[in-house]
Amino acid sequence: MESKRQQKFSGVIQKDLAEIFQREGLNILPNIMITVTKVRISPDLAVARIYLSFFNSPNPALSLNTVKLHAGEIRYKLGSRIKDQARIVPQLDFFLDDTSDYVEKMDKIFDKISKEPRQEEKPESEE
Repeated sequence: MESKRQQKFSGVIQKDLAEIFQREGLNILPNIMITVTKVRISPDLAVARIYLSFFNSPNPALSLNTVKLHAGEIRYKLGSRIKDQARIVPQLDFFLDDTSDYVEKMDKIFDKISKEPRQEEKPESEE
């Protein structure tokens, strides 16, 4: 369970990273939209786990690795934005948020189930 302090700091980081990716994301990954879906921060506020979603990316894992290569640059830009709100700039660990893939997979399963003919329940014979 995250403390109020962690939740507030996570929100600040998520907002600022979203703006960084919106403005600078095309320099890192051309023609791919990067969304910061979730930020989890350690209790000491030193490590941030950032979950990203990539729109229009043929290979999200490759896109994630590209972002990881630019982590130092992204952290520097984040630091310039939050310098008045935080003592230290957290280490940024990026992860792929596959929630949308999971939802899509589940939707396909439910569609398949709904298209199958229903089997009528047979009443059990009373003895």
